[in-house]
Amino acid sequence: MSSPSVDSPAIGSKRTFGLWSCVALVVANMIGSGVFVSSGYALFGLQNRSFVMLAWAVGGAIALCGAISYGGLVRHITESGGEYLFLSRTIHPLAGFLAGWVSLLAGFTGAIAFAAFGFAKYAAPEHPDEGKLIAVGLIVILGLLHLVKKPGVLLQNAIVAIKILVIGGFVIFATVKVCDWPGRQGDLSLGGAFNLREFATTVMWISLAYSGFNAAIYISSEVKDAERNVPRSMWIATILVTVLYLLLNWVFVYGPEPVAIVGEDFDPDRLERVAMIAAEAVGGSSLAMVLRITICLALASSVSSMVIAGPRVYAKMADDGVFPAVFRFGQSNPASAILLQVVLAAIVVMVSTLNDLMNYLSLVLSLSSAATVASIFILRKRSDAKGSLGVLILAAIFVLVTLVLAGIRCTTMDAKGIVLASVATVVSGVIAFYLIGNKNSGATIST
Repeated sequence: MSSPSVDSPAIGSKRTFGLWSCVALVVANMIGSGVFVSSGYALFGLQNRSFVMLAWAVGGAIALCGAISYGGLVRHITESGGEYLFLSRTIHPLAGFLAGWVSLLAGFTGAIAFAAFGFAKYAAPEHPDEGKLIAVGLIVILGLLHLVKKPGVLLQNAIVAIKILVIGGFVIFATVKVCDWPGRQGDLSLGGAFNLREFATTVMWISLAYSGFNAAIYISSEVKDAERNVPRSMWIATILVTVLYLLLNWVFVYGPEPVAIVGEDFDPDRLERVAMIAAEAVGGSSLAMVLRITICLALASSVSSMVIAGPRVYAKMADDGVFPAVFRFGQSNPASAILLQVVLAAIVVMVSTLNDLMNYLSLVLSLSSAATVASIFILRKRSDAKGSLGVLILAAIFVLVTLVLAGIRCTTMDAKGIVLASVATVVSGVIAFYLIGNKNSGATIST
């Protein structure tokens, strides 16, 4: 059975995104809560500053391999739809539906909730009891804004530009004050020998901070010269973000005394404040306030970008007949899908915690990305396949490393609940496919 043309834009879509709008979207997706909360957990687990920096470098290298691999996929399939579209076209409609289901429950819904949680934590630290209401309010406001497409995109680009400038200024200021850092000398002396299992777990957490490297694939149908601009935007943004992450974490882990971050016992509230602790140590309360504003901008733009990207997946699924037709792409925006995204993310905020989401998302999203990148080998077998051997090598590295890290993560003491949640996500997706997605799924099979 032949598939519909993979080069035709989604119904009602216009190609309004240029290269730098795509770069802004990817940067906004990547720079969310992860970079501002993960290093505290990393330092607590690894007990060594150098290992924390190495983990962030490894995470960036993995993300770059993934970005280039996804770019190879986009050169074959330039429609919006992300992992759902790639797996539907290359493997089977069920595989694609499961990827879309993961996006619905975790990839966007969970990640939006994660970023909104972080926003509330930094926007109103003195009102922790109101954090969930603040997070829901942010999601609702940005969701309503993106029902009107062009103003939302312009605001998105402006926020991303401001946060990159402010982050750069923060790093420069911190570097100038390096001689005054109270924690700059020595390393942690808490028995921080290299532990592969702990390192793998840390890289899995850190991978969540890099997970938006593929964001441009969700709007491919709306990108000018998508075959060229979508791949370029992903690797440009990934390199930019990796450099920013390394600079930020250099400040976070070397700025304050290690004990100020790690403490005497496991305290999530303290560990998640690693960025603020570092800013206060380096530049006092004034710098801490600047960083706090920067973090709020970063998290708001992260929520904004995912509210743009996620609904495009559900709209594509609806266009293909594997999701209710009410969520199809409208004349300019997938309005119903945006509203669905807002409602689901708000529910997740109300029923979960930031720590729970970090553990769950780091595993399930990495496995979904590995499955998607692996599909490039199937595309390669086709007579009209494009791409280079280098892309295939990077894709193989990405898949192998991701699976190894996930396997190690699943053997840790606290992994049972995470694995069960991931299995439940897949099982519920299979059930949903046969209940609502199977009747028209033949439209997505390519042979």
